[in-house]
Amino acid sequence: MAKLTIGCFSSLVGSMSLDFAVGLAEAAIAKGHEVDFWMSGNAVMLSKKGQKSFKDYSFLDKRIRAAMDKGMNMCACEACAEARGFHKEDTIDHPKFIRKSMDWYLASCHTADRVLHIGGE
Repeated sequence: MAKLTIGCFSSLVGSMSLDFAVGLAEAAIAKGHEVDFWMSGNAVMLSKKGQKSFKDYSFLDKRIRAAMDKGMNMCACEACAEARGFHKEDTIDHPKFIRKSMDWYLASCHTADRVLHIGGE
């Protein structure tokens, strides 16, 4: 199978780009592909621990954890997270989750068969 790197540059509020990116990652994993998922900008808030689900409101925490359980590598831009006021201890605890600089994303892109940049609004 192939390696897919997804770069999500979306906002969490008023955007379905993050939902789409997570759904795409889930579909790729279900087909047996390797997936690296990069979050930048406001999308890094997806990695904040302690999120709460609400009825009729997008809640992706359980879905990303399930995807990581199936092998997806997930990385939040460290600078983006720090700029938004949350630190390493504020992020989800999962062995497949890391916070790094954009060098991680660029290295993942270099070794990927396909790269998709999603968001950027």
